[in-house]
Amino acid sequence: MKIAGVDFGERPVMLAPMEDVTDRSFRLICKELGADGTYSEFVSADALIRNISATTRKLSIDPAERPTAIQIYGREVEPMVEAAKIVEEAHPDFLDINFGCPVKKVAGKGAGAGMLRDIPKMLEITRAVVNAVKIPVTVKTRLGWDHNSKIIVELAEQLQDCGIQALTVHGRTRSQMYTGEADWEMIARVKENPRFRIPLIGNGDIDSPERVEAAFSKYGVDGVMVGRASIGNPWIFNELKHGLYPDNPRFAPLTQAEKFNILRRQISESIDRIDEYRGILHIRRHLAVCSLFKGLSHFRETRIAMLRANTRDELMQILDSVERGLASGEIGFSGGFNPATI
Repeated sequence: MKIAGVDFGERPVMLAPMEDVTDRSFRLICKELGADGTYSEFVSADALIRNISATTRKLSIDPAERPTAIQIYGREVEPMVEAAKIVEEAHPDFLDINFGCPVKKVAGKGAGAGMLRDIPKMLEITRAVVNAVKIPVTVKTRLGWDHNSKIIVELAEQLQDCGIQALTVHGRTRSQMYTGEADWEMIARVKENPRFRIPLIGNGDIDSPERVEAAFSKYGVDGVMVGRASIGNPWIFNELKHGLYPDNPRFAPLTQAEKFNILRRQISESIDRIDEYRGILHIRRHLAVCSLFKGLSHFRETRIAMLRANTRDELMQILDSVERGLASGEIGFSGGFNPATI
């Protein structure tokens, strides 16, 4: 798949943009583990043009994570155009417009998926941003606002006509948020439209090699995007690629020790990027759902202690103890583990 000359390889698997998740460190880790492309956290156009430091930090790109996109959102033309010009100066490989975020604080104010209730404004913003910058512009959106307005087939063609270079579709409506199952049949209908010619990336419920394979072979997309399944589980890209290319030694299954070391790296880099207190707060959402701890018996007290830890040393000690317990058999998936030993 190519986006305006940027080559993502065959059947690319991308890391989705996620607020408070896809910071520079996490993107780079996912890239090293097999992600073919990365996206920044959501960047508010209004905050960017006001030079809010927490927002401008999101523009930082590590050369090793390329190809990468910076994603912006907003509800008015002029701020989006101005923000797009600022983003262009950060030299991402392309700029992505967020017309898909369903959360109330974004969509409820008319930005993100809220734009699905004002298609003329969505198209006006898209055309203006495309014309304002020289880097490729892409869009990420949803099927429609609700079950009665699944307009994505027509909308995809309209967005293409605005000059975007690729489109990502999350297979849910805004009203669904993240409930139910993603509708990949609707995503396929976009691709089946003979008037739709740009690359199509499918998003929604990609969490196994089987679903990746189906996305390409059954639904015909050009790329897939992994979102929530990567939180606390950045090695999912290695696992998906191993499923697609089992003979490629680059994607050999990771050991438990390697995964623990990746988690330690996430913790350290989160703390180094911000500070100890806020860095630990940031990493807790990864710890809370980390696949390393799923299914462990008698783990509740240890999980609580891990999520209440306030220092790097405390967190590392807990991880060391859990890893030792798993290696020795003291911790397992059925009995025998005493959290008091952590």
